[in-house]
Amino acid sequence: MGACLCASANVHAQQVDTTTYHQLKGVEVVEKARPSTTREATPLQVMDRTGIERLGIQDLSEAVKRFSGATVKDYGGIGGLKTVSVRSLGAQHTAVSYDGVTISDAQSGQVDISRFSLDNVEMVSLSIGQTDDIFQTARMYASAGALSVKTLRPEFLTKPFHLKAQVKTGSFGLANPSLRYEQKLGRKWAASLTGDYLRADGNYPFTLTNVSQVEKLKRHNSDIESWRTELNLWGDLGRGGSLSVKGYYFDSERGLPGSVILYNDYAGERLWDKNAFVQAYYKNQLSRKFALQAQAKFNYAWNRYKDVNNKYQDGVQIDNYTQREYYTSVSGLYTLSDHISFSLIEDFSVNTLDNTLPECPFPTRYTSLTYLAGQYKDNRLTVTASLLGTYMTEHVESGDRPADRKRLSPAVSASWRILPDENLRVRASYKDIFRVPTFNDMYYLRIGNTNLKPEKATQYNLGLTWSGDLSVFSFLSLSADGYYNRVDDKIVAMPTMFVWKMMNMGKVSIGGTDVNFLAEMPLFGKTEAQLQANYTFQKAIDITKETAKNYRHQIPYTPKHSGMVALSLQNPWVNAGYSVTLVGDRYALPQNIDDNRIDRYAEHTLSLNREFTIRNCKLRLQGEVVNLTNKMYDVIQYYPMPGRSWRITLSIKY
Repeated sequence: MGACLCASANVHAQQVDTTTYHQLKGVEVVEKARPSTTREATPLQVMDRTGIERLGIQDLSEAVKRFSGATVKDYGGIGGLKTVSVRSLGAQHTAVSYDGVTISDAQSGQVDISRFSLDNVEMVSLSIGQTDDIFQTARMYASAGALSVKTLRPEFLTKPFHLKAQVKTGSFGLANPSLRYEQKLGRKWAASLTGDYLRADGNYPFTLTNVSQVEKLKRHNSDIESWRTELNLWGDLGRGGSLSVKGYYFDSERGLPGSVILYNDYAGERLWDKNAFVQAYYKNQLSRKFALQAQAKFNYAWNRYKDVNNKYQDGVQIDNYTQREYYTSVSGLYTLSDHISFSLIEDFSVNTLDNTLPECPFPTRYTSLTYLAGQYKDNRLTVTASLLGTYMTEHVESGDRPADRKRLSPAVSASWRILPDENLRVRASYKDIFRVPTFNDMYYLRIGNTNLKPEKATQYNLGLTWSGDLSVFSFLSLSADGYYNRVDDKIVAMPTMFVWKMMNMGKVSIGGTDVNFLAEMPLFGKTEAQLQANYTFQKAIDITKETAKNYRHQIPYTPKHSGMVALSLQNPWVNAGYSVTLVGDRYALPQNIDDNRIDRYAEHTLSLNREFTIRNCKLRLQGEVVNLTNKMYDVIQYYPMPGRSWRITLSIKY
């Protein structure tokens, strides 16, 4: 079999520039295409299924922590909330998409990524700024960065169905069985059903240090019990295009362990979550030059918060929240020539919030996003320019409502291959974006402020990328990006006469550097090694007021230095992965003094895995030791993280 294949087909699951062509003979392509991170005009980082299994990563937040420029706020424990922020811009500026549709939370503006399983994920990617893909939803361009999660799609090469059973167990009472069934439905349709159950008591030991006194304690109220189900349907409609439908349900009860201050480690907070959504995706290549895609989604989110022993309701506070969202997106892509293309995208959504708090105005938000982009692309140059138009209006049943919001947000990016025969590229980008105040910002009890303006962010990026082979390395990839971000009208809580109030008072200057390195090297026989490393320097300072005590101080929870190193060995016997995550000193409050400092830490993880074939079944056994050195550290101040722990996973595929 002879074929001329674009190298982005990624035969070895590597990141290869899409403008380099090779003549391949007698090769069966079994790996799926993966974006070339070195060609992109804006920073893009990708981790596919192969990389996830190589390093033994079991949790979505663990994968995100390995991306440079990304910060995961982890409140500790298996059931702890986890949110992601890109380049110190805040979780509200980071979009999270699940199979192409953005997950929204109009109440808080941030997404808890701990509720998504990594077991059925094919690829995780993080883009910063404006991506080169101009054929997505408008929401994907309405944020400073985007975390994209793509789930597995079945392929039926030898039989019409697949079955995978898995059980995971480990420290702190972890039990996590899951089941996935895939079925071929005729020649053009396929379906999959995934379900998993998770429980853990989460009562892990930690060490509390108070000056010279050291006390060994156990975490309390850190348990979780959750159920997750996902149903997928894919169809090939022939000339009518393609259609996919996803149904998702998540139900959990967890304890919120709370902060540990001096001798008080009590926590009485509980959180119940129910989240269900249905989304559909349709795509049709109507002609050689014109493509159409449409998406629709309905999302229902309910949660109950209970706090025992506080001053409300005789020691018990119970709040219920219900959110609903109706969302549609229609996109058109017109290819004028081999090098020039345009896209026009329209998104429309309706968000509602009901809660049991006093004086709830029951807001309804209507949002229209219109995105227009043009792109030029050839073997050496890619240039993309776009304009996002936002119109938003709100209705409330009582009280004041904010003024309508209208804004245009431009972006431009370029990537140039400097030498025609070398994959050395320089890239530059600019993006002006904003995030609207959340429902909590505007309506929460007495601190909400309906007069808030959008929080604006301006992003600049200049980088250099290279990939290829060199000496003993079969593949080598390098990228270095310098960036500057500025945030104006930052939404912060400020004290007024008697109560705190949400205000547009903050200004933040963010400068930094991201460096990424990836190398693959054959060793001996069938043994291969892969080394991955990244480093981030961030100087994110508050420039709101020159007379303030925290003027030009590093903003809270932003380390100046952070990085990751991961080494994996693939061989016919036992595959091994080792990684270390390093995070420098941070500060819990705006003023950078010793009392507010959170100490640096390094977390080491070791994993071993082996796959066996028994008749028609594939059996995979994996074991990990997390926090190998038993380091005691906090990500959020006074929320101690677990020390050394272990996990074992057994999976069977048929």
